[in-house]
Amino acid sequence: MRRVTYDTNVMIRYRPATFPAGFFMSAVVRQELTAGAKDAAEVREFEQFRKEYEAMDRLLVPSGEDWWLAGKVLNSLHRGLRSHKRGQITAISKGEQQRILRDVLIALTARRAGAAVVTENVSDFEKIRDFCNVRIVRPAQFL
Repeated sequence: MRRVTYDTNVMIRYRPATFPAGFFMSAVVRQELTAGAKDAAEVREFEQFRKEYEAMDRLLVPSGEDWWLAGKVLNSLHRGLRSHKRGQITAISKGEQQRILRDVLIALTARRAGAAVVTENVSDFEKIRDFCNVRIVRPAQFL
């Protein structure tokens, strides 16, 4: 069974009606989707979905360690530190650091669960992967 989680952009664009056997729901993605819900009925739907994945022990929730590691990853990206994979990297701005925080949390929780992240946002996840060894899959390769 291949373990995967979907990034928010995949959930929005493809609106999957079913999920593969090895699917894990990201609490970060649920938060982003709930924040953008069109109405109270959609919020309730997201809440039910969260409860179902939590009951199945398939909800990826950032731990205290994940938050700590996210700070380290973001700091490394902001400072343009050397990566084991690519050497010296281009530093990111404080604004970009804040923009990709949720992606870093998705990557860290996916890595902890042994899951790949299915995303169209490959460029940001490749930056993150320099400091967090997460598997990235394009939707065309998976869906």
